[in-house]
Amino acid sequence: MDITVRRAEPGDFEGLWRNFSDESAYSGTLQLPMPSRELWRKRLAEPAEGHYTFVACVGEEIAGHAGLHPGGNSPRRAHAMSVGLAVPSPWQGKGVGTRLLGTLTGFADGWLNVFRLELTVFADNERAIALYRRFGFEVEGTHRAYALRDGRFVDTLAMARLRPKGP
Repeated sequence: MDITVRRAEPGDFEGLWRNFSDESAYSGTLQLPMPSRELWRKRLAEPAEGHYTFVACVGEEIAGHAGLHPGGNSPRRAHAMSVGLAVPSPWQGKGVGTRLLGTLTGFADGWLNVFRLELTVFADNERAIALYRRFGFEVEGTHRAYALRDGRFVDTLAMARLRPKGP
């Protein structure tokens, strides 16, 4: 299967909306079910400064997406960015997440001079945790009762990756 990763464009909003209509995609992130098309249209049409969104495509279909987001407004956190990644169930286990995370780490290391990549992942998402570990992310701690998911508070793991070598 040929997976192409590229920067997201405003016209991709339908694909991201469709992906987040998949329960495994929204329940594995902090997104809410029943997403609004308009929300995704606006996010892609008016991206926030310093945020980078990528889509993985198989043919014309968007099979997943990922983003890099500033670690905060303080110049003391300029070296850090947070990672977000979502792959709907039909595309899980097919290399989409690997291609997206490879793009994010390469972009952060080679083009943004980011030293620290960080993320939170639900503690029961073993497949995602294994993917992050393959890219050098390490568990730094547990956030107990971090988020509400389908009526239950669930834990997340704080994971981070320090750039393996300098520029």
